[in-house]
Amino acid sequence: MYLAGSKSRQDDGSTAVHPQVGRRAAGVGSTAIALGAVSLLTDLSSEMVTAVLPLYLVIGLGMTPLAFGFLDGLYNGVTAFVRLLGGHIADRWSQHKLVAGIGYALSAICKPFLLLSGTSTVALSATLAVDRIGKGIRTAPRDALISLSVDDAHQGRAFGVHRAMDTAGALLGPLAAFGLLWMLADAFDAVFIVSFCVATLGVLVLIAFVPGRGNVPVGAPRPTLRETVKILGDPAFRRLLIAATILGLATIGDGFLYLGLQDRMQLDAVFFPLLPLGSALVYLTLAVPMGRLADRIGRRLPFLLGNLALLGAYSTLLLPIDGPVLLVLLLLLLGVFYAATDGVLMALAGPGIPRDRRAGGMALLQTGQATGRLFAAVLFGAAWTFWGVTAAFAAASVVLLVVLLAAAVLIRPERSTAEEVA
Repeated sequence: MYLAGSKSRQDDGSTAVHPQVGRRAAGVGSTAIALGAVSLLTDLSSEMVTAVLPLYLVIGLGMTPLAFGFLDGLYNGVTAFVRLLGGHIADRWSQHKLVAGIGYALSAICKPFLLLSGTSTVALSATLAVDRIGKGIRTAPRDALISLSVDDAHQGRAFGVHRAMDTAGALLGPLAAFGLLWMLADAFDAVFIVSFCVATLGVLVLIAFVPGRGNVPVGAPRPTLRETVKILGDPAFRRLLIAATILGLATIGDGFLYLGLQDRMQLDAVFFPLLPLGSALVYLTLAVPMGRLADRIGRRLPFLLGNLALLGAYSTLLLPIDGPVLLVLLLLLLGVFYAATDGVLMALAGPGIPRDRRAGGMALLQTGQATGRLFAAVLFGAAWTFWGVTAAFAAASVVLLVVLLAAAVLIRPERSTAEEVA
């Protein structure tokens, strides 16, 4: 394993001493805080759209679950095709901030086009694809900036703080969408325009407050794509990549869970945008504690237990419960899933990737995960369309249980930072 702190192993077997990240390494650091503010604004913007998108497409435009599954898979999975490119370019140019900024800007300018697309599935698909391309480009450079700004022992805490701020935006987004729809009945146009304005503000914050590089040593060699792909030669990273990919294959989009709740509880359409608030509130509350816990006891166990919570969320829609109990239990488990897996996976992977290829390595991992989720959304949409909602969730539960057991075997317990230094 490569230690991202004071030394990194070079291809010739020698070690090169890098400057320590500095006193900020003992805490979270300004980079994670600044990027957290950018993500807060960007997620506020994105979740305004995400909160109403299932309703807009399925109820408003009359799409079938299969068609929605295709678009949801596109929305969440098309990033798989550009994550590696974004991560590699950021490493190659040593311009993590610039590449991330391009991704944030692409997502911002797409928001008005959701309105201009009207009922055209082709136009909507293209707009959502460009939006997700923006997300794919920015995610690995952003996470690399965070990972490179702190030492190995505090990776979980730094990602936890960032994800907590990110989730604060996810919490505010549905509230904003709900408020607009409450004041202006079916005002999807207002939601999309306000979302664009907030996303643009996020880009401005990135430009003003985020440093340009992630403490990569000056004069460090610029990795080629082949060198980035060579990270797959590390058995520990390869196992983690396979585990993340197969877990992605069993992870359906949140929109399906919310549609399942709406189907079971017959919720009024105006309350649909509020469903993500419950899971976002749990995520916001637990993100930092989960990050600290992962730093203290190891990141493997929280990650696996988080996926177990997702299995519980699927299962709630199969249990003979209804009303507030069903609502609270599902949203609680979904929030635990995100708090224990999202940032924790990046913290688990980061120290094992060389500093000069940190963004590219994270992009490889995220690409596998996103590819899995792309197929999961389409397959689940087809299962719902042809088998019905209950059978679809039963199948998803079985698949997730099987791949979770496989992931538990693939991901080995990591050594503590103290053990690696020794």
